[in-house]
Amino acid sequence: MPADPLHRAGTPYRSTTSQPPSGSGASAIEVRRSARRRRTVSAYREGDRTVVLIPARMSEAEEQRWVNVMLDKLAAQESKRTLGDVELAERARRLSDQYFGGRARPASVRWVTNQNTRWGSCTPAEGSIRLSHRLQGMPEYVVDYVLLHELAHLLVPGHGPRFWELLTAYPRTERARGYLEGVVAAERLPHVPGARGESSAG
Repeated sequence: MPADPLHRAGTPYRSTTSQPPSGSGASAIEVRRSARRRRTVSAYREGDRTVVLIPARMSEAEEQRWVNVMLDKLAAQESKRTLGDVELAERARRLSDQYFGGRARPASVRWVTNQNTRWGSCTPAEGSIRLSHRLQGMPEYVVDYVLLHELAHLLVPGHGPRFWELLTAYPRTERARGYLEGVVAAERLPHVPGARGESSAG
C-alpha cells in the first residue's frame, strides 16, 4: 500500500475499510485513526478508494458522520468540473431511465443564472427543465436529486403524494433535501471564515 502522505513514518494509526454509501463514487472507504491527530479530519482519493483521516478518540457514530461529511466535500470538489447543458440533458435521460422507467422525457435541460430563490424549475407544457447555476459544485447526488425532482414534474404536477412517491425510488432523496436545507440555513448565518483544506472535528 502506498505511504500515507499525511502521516510521518512511525505515526500510530488504526485503519478500517468498508463499502461506501450508494452513489459515493468510490469502491471502498478506508478510515485511518491517528493518535497524533487531535481535532482535524481530512480525506483524499487513493486509486479506487477514499481514505478518511480522523482522530483516534472518535466514536463510531462520529466516524460515520465525518465520513459522510468528507465524502460530500470530495464530491463537491470533483463536481466543480461543471457539466455542460448537453451533459446535463444526458444525465437527466439516464436518471429517467433508471428511476422512472424512461417515462420522463424533457425536451430541454439547461443551467440558468436567473434562479436565485429555487434550485430548479420545470415547464411541463414545453418539456423544459432549468437548474440553478448555484448547484454547480455541489455533490453529484444533490444535482441528481434536483434533476429527478424536475423530471417527476413532467409526470405529476404539484407536490402531492403521487409526486413524492415517485421520488422514493431515489435512495438519496432525504439526504439531498437535508443538504440543500443546510445550504439555505447557512446562507442566513453571519459570514464565517472558511476552513483551509481540513475540517475541525470539534
